[in-house]
Amino acid sequence: MPHPPIRIPGTTPFDGEQARKGYALNKMCFSFNDAANRAAFLADEEGYMRRYGLSDEQAAAIRSRQVLQLIAAGGNAYYLAKFAGIFKLDMQDIGAQQTGMSKEAFQAKLRDAAFQ
Repeated sequence: MPHPPIRIPGTTPFDGEQARKGYALNKMCFSFNDAANRAAFLADEEGYMRRYGLSDEQAAAIRSRQVLQLIAAGGNAYYLAKFAGIFKLDMQDIGAQQTGMSKEAFQAKLRDAAFQ
């Protein structure tokens, strides 16, 4: 008998429902593997989002640059990293946003955890 999914308060699991919801957003973010696509996005963000058919929620999340909003809109962390890279953000910047910490505080927390 399958077990019910474990829900962790404050998290959004990337399951089949989120994958379907975020398809357009994640497809657009995947396109950022190509430098020409990153440049096209920066030149006309609104047009680029329309080209991929983002929902209003997804477009608002892109405009906000807030990782938790992007995840709620169906974004997958691996694809969102492509988007964050356009703005020279790395996974530690993303982790800091997700935890509400500064990047420096987040890095210190990671270092402390590594030496325990």
